[in-house]
Amino acid sequence: MRPSRYLIALVLILAAVTVFVSVWWHDMGYLLIGLWVAVAALTAGDLVMSALSGRMTVEFDLPPQGFVGHTAAFTLAIRPQKGAVPRSIESRLDCAPELAIGESRLASGTLGAGEEQTSAAFDLHLTRRGRYAVHELWLKWPSRLKLLDMVARMPVGKEIAVLPDISPVLSGAVKTQILPLEAGQKDLRLRGEGSEFHQLREFASGMDPRSIDWKRSARMRNLVVREMRAERNHQIILCVDSGRLMAEQLGGFTKLDRAINAALAMCWAAGLAGDLVGFYSFDSRPRLFVPALPGRAAFPRLQTMCAELRYETQESNHTLGLTHLSGRLKRRSLIVIFSDFVDSITAELMIENIQVLARHHFIVYIALRDPTLAKLTEPDEVTMDAVARSVAARQILQERRTVMEKLARLGVLCLDSTPEALTSDLIARYIEIKSREMI
Repeated sequence: MRPSRYLIALVLILAAVTVFVSVWWHDMGYLLIGLWVAVAALTAGDLVMSALSGRMTVEFDLPPQGFVGHTAAFTLAIRPQKGAVPRSIESRLDCAPELAIGESRLASGTLGAGEEQTSAAFDLHLTRRGRYAVHELWLKWPSRLKLLDMVARMPVGKEIAVLPDISPVLSGAVKTQILPLEAGQKDLRLRGEGSEFHQLREFASGMDPRSIDWKRSARMRNLVVREMRAERNHQIILCVDSGRLMAEQLGGFTKLDRAINAALAMCWAAGLAGDLVGFYSFDSRPRLFVPALPGRAAFPRLQTMCAELRYETQESNHTLGLTHLSGRLKRRSLIVIFSDFVDSITAELMIENIQVLARHHFIVYIALRDPTLAKLTEPDEVTMDAVARSVAARQILQERRTVMEKLARLGVLCLDSTPEALTSDLIARYIEIKSREMI
């Protein structure tokens, strides 16, 4: 409970009147005392009426888990125990910074009036993985005569687990994308192409004559074709760099979270295509290694481990990390490396170690491109600051192209994608690799 702005204004006005009257009319003391007593009695009466009629029950709910990059709804329901819910209730939610809207720790809102129940929902933006708590709920509403502001503090004590985003898997988007080839213009035909025998079929008009099995056709006295399909059971290793550069924010979320989301979608796509999937992470030293398992069996295990992957502040040691990975692999694999670099000088060691891996494995290197750099290269206004930013952005983009070109000359398939298109671009490259038998 605290005085409202109306009571403060009333007291200030009465104080001014008291001073003025005391200076000019000394015999009006009893009247002034009566005025102050009346204000005090009015305030006390307002407090009693508001306390008797303002009793209410507050219920709140928070989902136990959510996906990073999404929003979770904290719902609030107020039911009166006696009388009606106050007409205007202001609410304020005290929660962990990772759940706040924008950069503020507090999310606030105003609830409308209702005779039986008043409800509201706060959209909590989930910006980082982990477990985060909603601590307290504060409610404020005016008294009957609006002389007081009634304040209630209620402990919430609820937690939400923020997990990697697997919504493309749950929605079926990955399953849909695994069917089209490259840019989605033609159907992916795992049958009819590839190196693994699938079945024999009767020849029909429009089929490739080169696929006719002449010996079996002579034996059966009818033209039959050998139907092939892409080889399955390839080993895929998802290698995630969890160092300092990957903890940077890009588009509102860290690069590490973007990489983990894409890696899990890739794991599910590989499971649909019949491949084995493993996981490896490193920063200043090797961290996690999960041997390759069938994609669908590996998915829940990888999801659990990725949810616990920490945001590191140390520089990545590509020499130690990639050398350790090379020693753990016993067969040729498709290695998908999620990493980043600052410039071509600091990327030299990374290029050298990727070159060693590329001698025995097929490498896909993925780096996230900042879309704001392209906007900075063409400023709207020609000022000194804008020109300086444009020159710096062009230099950064040029150095990124230089590194990508060096990796491409080593036989590495490079993917410099925007955060929003990373998952779909990665799966499209995987489809291309499978259909062209590049592993």
